Amino acid sequence: MINVLIHHEVADYTTWKAAFDSSFDWRHKNGECSCRIFRGNGNVNDVTLFFEWESLEKARAFTASDELKAKMASAGVKGSPRVDFLTEVHSLRRSAAD
Repeated sequence: MINVLIHHEVADYTTWKAAFDSSFDWRHKNGECSCRIFRGNGNVNDVTLFFEWESLEKARAFTASDELKAKMASAGVKGSPRVDFLTEVHSLRRSAAD
């Protein structure tokens, strides 16, 4: 399992989110296991996505694909996204008992 962090700005979050949601099956078919979406506190069109992907190879192929670039452009992504591939080395979750 590999984590993928993608950050970009969109022209309109609602339009982007509709396009993102319509690609659910396509992303899953290409190796997506889960996704979390974050927006900037000062700019709702500043979007960061945190994915879990089946493998680094599938994640790299997906993020480099011409199909993704076309979908992002039509969804209103501004400029080039920042993409980071991350391997988790430590995790800590606090509880009310701590």
